[in-house]
Formats: sequence, structure tokens, C-alpha cells
Amino acid sequence: MKHYICTLLMLLLLCAGTKAQSTVAPAGNAVILTPKQSPAPRINGPKVFGVRPRHPILFTIPASGEKPMRFSASGLPKGVKLNAATGRISGSVTKPGTYVLKLSAKNSSGEAKRELRLVVGEEIALTPPMGWNHYNIYGTRITQAQVSAQARAMASSGLIDHGWSYMNIDDGWQGRRGGEFYAILPDTARFHDMQALCDEVHALGLKIGTYSTPWVESYGHRIGGSSMNKEGIFERTKENVPRNKKLLPYAIGTYSFLGNDVKQFAKWGFDYLKYDWNPIEMPETKAMYDGLRNSGRDVVLSLSNSTPFATIAGLSTVSNAWRTGGDIKDNWKSLKSRIFTQDKWAPYARPGHWNDPDMMIVGVVGWNAPEKWPSKLTPDEQYTHMSAWCLMAVPLLLGCDMTRLDDFTIGLLTNDEVLAVNQDPLGKQAVIVSRQGDDVGVMAKDMEDGSKAAGLFNLADDGVQQVTVKWEELGISGRYIVRDLWRQQDIGTFEGRFSAPVNRHGVVMISLRKTK
Repeated sequence: MKHYICTLLMLLLLCAGTKAQSTVAPAGNAVILTPKQSPAPRINGPKVFGVRPRHPILFTIPASGEKPMRFSASGLPKGVKLNAATGRISGSVTKPGTYVLKLSAKNSSGEAKRELRLVVGEEIALTPPMGWNHYNIYGTRITQAQVSAQARAMASSGLIDHGWSYMNIDDGWQGRRGGEFYAILPDTARFHDMQALCDEVHALGLKIGTYSTPWVESYGHRIGGSSMNKEGIFERTKENVPRNKKLLPYAIGTYSFLGNDVKQFAKWGFDYLKYDWNPIEMPETKAMYDGLRNSGRDVVLSLSNSTPFATIAGLSTVSNAWRTGGDIKDNWKSLKSRIFTQDKWAPYARPGHWNDPDMMIVGVVGWNAPEKWPSKLTPDEQYTHMSAWCLMAVPLLLGCDMTRLDDFTIGLLTNDEVLAVNQDPLGKQAVIVSRQGDDVGVMAKDMEDGSKAAGLFNLADDGVQQVTVKWEELGISGRYIVRDLWRQQDIGTFEGRFSAPVNRHGVVMISLRKTK
């Protein structure tokens, strides 16, 4: 009863608003902040989508609300069609340019309309990719049945209705070379039919990704994209084990089979490639970028891991995403190290090219362990995680078991106002605008519509902190409406500054829009 009364008082104070200070109620323990979805349609996800000329389009309109739902669109260019029952846009466009599509989603409770800019040109991934990667739940022990189950869960859980779309296979699928292109084929003990899996994922309205390395041997001790022998036979020797950093110059083999592998990836229908080695260098990156560009498909190229900052200016021109550090773990120390440390990378983030502090560590995780567990992050830490990743406009790749999503995690992943900050077409990465101590501060970014998005972060260990953002730090003046993005409600109109109490390891995520 005491908790209920405190929450009620907080909400009443929220509605009042002041000129300088807010009393936003902290998240508390596993409180679901995201409001329940309306049965009426709502079109979510990106407002802009890039595709290369003559390449196949695969875009599912993300729309929440009661099903069944009927979709329509006007302004479709020649060669493009929409499935009215599924909302899937397909086909291809020959002529480069920007096409404004007017989308509609209708059910028995109402109708939603929104524009989508279809940009036909050289850039793809115009907003950060959203999806799933198997590594943080299955490690290198992945099977076709597991990927299939996770893809079905992505669709049935409703995450697909909020823009989540990629199903990415990480290290562990590789078997031996062979087939039509003498490319890497799957380990048949784990994947009995890769083509069938890709077709199944696409039929769900999702996309699918895979993994490779220019090394002879992957981190998971599987065959890589090069070989020490011209036959491409995988021979495990101490000279090509990449974990031995003293032998790294020898990890890339004399003979490259990149072209063989890209042909096979394209034939299967992959849409995303995690390319994993260290140190990441331009020759291998450029070769893979060119290979994928000429494959006949739009394949997102994501570099992993620990991209060297000294060469990111060049590498960012021939990749769509790049890891800014090592592997993340589901603990506060690992997460915290990635929040107030990313500003130096911000100048290189832009539509089609994204900094990547690594995958999400929410939900049920487990890596290679036989028994999986709920993320060790507290609820406040998970709100901080999601808020920071969305503000920084980085790829959102879940690493959890989507067949075991609880209500809290679903609420965390389906807040469309929070996700819209990540998917904003302007593509700006939030940076620190103020520090109120080593572990307390504000990150903010510009949005395409002229508003601001900000996160008031308390990364400290010593309880609730009052965090303030000043208008001068945002380059604005006058009266602004401040909105709580997690609760999806306006807090009030403020002038000059906004302040709120923030839980230990927590965040208050807001938008600011000018009063009329």
C-alpha cells in the first residue's frame, strides 16, 4: 500500500509541471513503464529505408494492434508491390531516387497512416539494424532448430510489429567447403538445410544474417574465409589459431575464398554479415564490402571486434557497423564501461554507418552454458541499457532467448517512443552535454523533427541523484514541453532547465519539444 501511495503522489506531481524541476517517479523494481498497447493500429519502425538499384526489397511494415490487419500503400514505384494481408513490401527499383510511400494499416479498431521514404541509392541500413544474434544465449553451440524457434518467437511475440527484423547466426554454424561454389557449407550435425532456414525466416517477414572471418580459423575453432592451402582444406595448427596474439599475422591464410563464400551467402539469401577478426584492417574490410556490394543483394556488413579508432575514418566508409570494443557481459561493470565512453566515435556515425558497443544483455542469456539464466542486470540497469543504446543510435541486437520473454522484457523492447529515438532518420549519436560528477550526467541528441532527446543518467553506486539538464547545454532557449518517453506522457512545460531524481544505475529518458 505504501508503494502504491508513493507512486500515486509522484504521478500527481508529474502532471503539475514546474519551470525548473520534475518529480519523475523512479522505475523501481521490475516496474513495467511502457503503457499497454492500443488495439487500434499503430505503424512503428523506421521512417526511411534504403535499397540499392535492382536489388530485392524485403521490408515488413511494423504495425502493432489487433490482428487481422489490412495494409495499403500509395506512391509505390514501378517494380514494387505490397502484400495487403502481411504488410510486406517486395520487388526492386531500377531508377535511383527517393520515393515517398504513404502507408496505411487498418483493423476493426481503427486506421493508422504514416509516410515511409524509400531511398534507392548506394546506402543501406539508413537506421540502425534491429534484431537478434544467437551468441549471448547459445555461444558457439547453435543449431538450425534453435534459430528457427527464435525466428518464430520474434514473430509470435509481436517484436516484429515494433521493427525488430534481423535473425543473425553467429560463429558455430560452419562445416567444410564444398557445393556449387566451393564455399563454406554448414555443419550438417547442426544445420541440415541452410536454404530452407533462410526461406523460413524470410517467409515470416524477417531477415537473416550469418558469420564469417578472414582468418583460417574462427574464434569458435571453425573454418574461416582463407586457407594455408590452395584446396581450402581446414587444417587446425598452432600457426593459425587466432587466440594467440603473437601469431596474428599468420591467422589470415595465403589463399582467400571470399568470393566463393559471398556467392553462397547470396544464393541462400542472407541479409547481414558479421565479419569477425582482430586487428580489423582495411584490405579485408574493403574486399568483403565490394564482394557483398556486387552480390546482387543488400547485405549489411558489421565488423567485429574492437575496431581500431585510429583507422575508423576509412573503415567507416566501407562498413555499415563496427564494434567499438570487446564482448559485453550481463553485469553492471561491463555495461557501464560502454555508456559515458562513446563520444569520440560519434563523428563517424551517420545513416548507413553505425558505432556498435555490442549486443543487448536483457532477457534470458547463457552463452555456452547448458543452463541459461535471466540477465544479471537489475531492472534500472536494463532501462539504462536500452535508453543508452537508443540515444546513441547503435544497432539493437538482442542476445536473449525469445521463447522465454517475460512481460518486463517485452515492455522494455516494445516501447515505440523509445525505439523511435534509435530509429530517427537524422541518425545522430547522443553525446554527453553535462557531467555532474564522474558517474552522473546527461546525454542528448538532435532529432529530425527539431526536438531533442536526452537521458539523465545516474551511473553512481550511492543511491538516488538529482540530475539536471540546462537549456544552454542543448543549445535552446524558451519554453519546452518535456515528455517522459518510457511512460509515454508529457511531464509539463519547463523553461531554462529540467531536473529529476534518478535511481542508482538508472535513467530518466525524455524528449523536449518547443511550445507553439
